[in-house]
Amino acid sequence: MNATSNTSAHAAQADPAEIAKFDDLAHRFWDERGEFKPLHKMNPARAAWVASRTALAGARVLDVGCGGGLFAEGLARAGARVTAIDLSPQMVQVAQLHAAESQLAIDYRVQDAAELAAQISAAGSTAARFDAVCCMEMLEHLPDPAAMLATFTQLVVPGGPVFVSTLNRNLKSFLMAIVGAEYVLRLLPRGTHEYERFIRPSELAQWSRAAGLELADIAGLHYDPLREHCEISTDVSVNYIAQLRSTEAAR
Repeated sequence: MNATSNTSAHAAQADPAEIAKFDDLAHRFWDERGEFKPLHKMNPARAAWVASRTALAGARVLDVGCGGGLFAEGLARAGARVTAIDLSPQMVQVAQLHAAESQLAIDYRVQDAAELAAQISAAGSTAARFDAVCCMEMLEHLPDPAAMLATFTQLVVPGGPVFVSTLNRNLKSFLMAIVGAEYVLRLLPRGTHEYERFIRPSELAQWSRAAGLELADIAGLHYDPLREHCEISTDVSVNYIAQLRSTEAAR
């Protein structure tokens, strides 16, 4: 089951209805018993998985589709220098306020990823890129996730890691993430997900190769709604998290 998503994208790739949806929910983002509860429960597992695969202390890390800042705060607490972007102004405002209350220095921006990539490209040096790029629960809300993966290649240093988490597309994920989570257990608002936008790992790997990335690692994120617990597993049939790596050679 996927938690309510963080939403960010190149403006041409983004869905305005998705942005409006998360603007409306922004004020409840940090309510751990509300619509975003699954996201809060999933965050420690996915944060630990990322931290075990790249050095975060002192690293420049970009969180694309940061939402209200849950994952960005985890990165900052691990010592990363975090830039976090989203196209939902309300979500970014909530993230900024919570970071201030938590005394965390995070550079939040209402900005699309392609605009940021263009700014970095204009600088004329790969040194302006980020040591790592993260995108949690966002790709499945985009009309063109393959284009976003290509943008990530422009944002990360040559050879650097890109971490994404998303939902697989199959009968099991439909039953658990939509029927179960949205209609039976009511863990998420109805209409949170569109099954057609779920992403099979094979599709992620194919789009990544076309974008100049390679699939380096993949794991399942198993959420148990009864125990309200999430753990890493080998089962990628519903939620999964992946590490991609830029194949661009260092200059």
